[in-house]
Amino acid sequence: MPANEYLRRILNARVYDVATETALEPAACLSARLGNRVLLKREDLQPVFSFKLRGAYNKMVRLDAAERSRGVIAASAGNHAQGVALAAQQLGGRAVIVMPVTTPQVKIDAVRTRGAELVLVGDSYSDAYAHALKLQAKRRLTFVHPFDDPDVIAGQGTIGMEILRQHHAQQGGPIHAIFVPIGGGGLIAGIATYVKALQPQVKVIGVQAQESDAMARSIAAGRRVRLAEVGLFSDGTAVRIVGRHTFDLCRRYVDEIVTVDTDALCAAIKDVFQDTRAILEPAGALSIAGCKQYVERERLRNRNLVAVASGANMNFDRLRFVAERAEVGEQREALFAVTLPETRGSFKRFCSLVGTRNVTEFNYRISDSTTAHIFVGIQTTGRDDARTLARGFVRAGFATLDLTDDELAKLHLRHLVGGHSALAVDERIIRFEFPERPGALMRFLTSMSPNWNISLFHYRNQGSDYGRILVGLQAPKRDRGALKRFLADLGYHYQDETDSSAYRLFLG
Repeated sequence: MPANEYLRRILNARVYDVATETALEPAACLSARLGNRVLLKREDLQPVFSFKLRGAYNKMVRLDAAERSRGVIAASAGNHAQGVALAAQQLGGRAVIVMPVTTPQVKIDAVRTRGAELVLVGDSYSDAYAHALKLQAKRRLTFVHPFDDPDVIAGQGTIGMEILRQHHAQQGGPIHAIFVPIGGGGLIAGIATYVKALQPQVKVIGVQAQESDAMARSIAAGRRVRLAEVGLFSDGTAVRIVGRHTFDLCRRYVDEIVTVDTDALCAAIKDVFQDTRAILEPAGALSIAGCKQYVERERLRNRNLVAVASGANMNFDRLRFVAERAEVGEQREALFAVTLPETRGSFKRFCSLVGTRNVTEFNYRISDSTTAHIFVGIQTTGRDDARTLARGFVRAGFATLDLTDDELAKLHLRHLVGGHSALAVDERIIRFEFPERPGALMRFLTSMSPNWNISLFHYRNQGSDYGRILVGLQAPKRDRGALKRFLADLGYHYQDETDSSAYRLFLG
């Protein structure tokens, strides 16, 4: 479809029957820290707490009477589902929504409240989408795609129209870049098409989670790439393959795509909370995390930057994980494993090196008559401060391992105290990941029926993220081949951590 047709559809989009024109407001604290004027487009303030109702309603209001009477069906990671449910409620129609079982409960409850029929299937949006297509054919329902539909794209494009109009009214100088989260690509396709038609000098930069970067990989490859797996922390953008329409528009109009990790996302959620007292969901904070990363990389100063805060459907129990990882994401917490000699005064010397810095975590266990191992979290002013600390520990004669970026340490070792057990002979340490869902841990435990003794087990619920488990299996060398076959047949993503530096120093 030509760009002028998309522009016409955006200008004529029917969204304001249900959506509001959300504020474009400065993030004062974040702006001061970054040395740029950062403006948040507050789509988290929509009636369904995300932008998705724009595209859903614009699509459904244009259905003819026959299509509407048969009812609609949609596949969604949660936010599009709420938009479709609200539109059906407003238009007096019936809606069937298929969502992954990993969808946060807050989104499931919101869809049910609006009277839609709910079906939970699979671990990701792609699983839900495949099932929805089967139901569509069986029940002769009208499919409302969450991103790969021209009318849905046009509905989301009204955000770009609002940004340019609102910023012009604020008379704040030219916009350097607009940062937009990407899942399937509907939001950024609509915004980029409109912005580039009116102000082509404004950069449109997409932001994806590192574990769900289908659009970035597709543009790099010149074709749509299907991911084998997607990360579930940013569940709103957990899409394995992007749309045909959205891929074409992004390839034409998006200047760049940056990817961010989970720690950066958690830090961005905290940034927005400090400025607005609102709590974004991970997908909703993608643009803020990407904006921060871009500013640091390009060393920008005194520019106008817009970040689309796209949603706030956050499960409350996920907040403990966010709070824990935000400090690392801000590069304000460093994690170290330190070996101290069991001699008088060594612990006091260690404390003097830490000085007045705040200690966020401290785990200690006597190891043997000569050494003790400490796992410690320390608030720092940044990575340079952390490196200075580590060098100071080493100069003082303390063997030190910086674990700040080590997933094994952040997820498991920080919660384990006790060191290596003399009983754990022939122990292999395996880290497992699986999509979190009700009953997932029990299913995992049921499948763990090997012929080897379990010598260590650690699990901590992260709030609708991946389930992460650390297991010690006592497998003699002669059984290593059988162990590999068992792990392969188990069907869970795993990583052998037995020879990792973190394990060897802290528990090995």
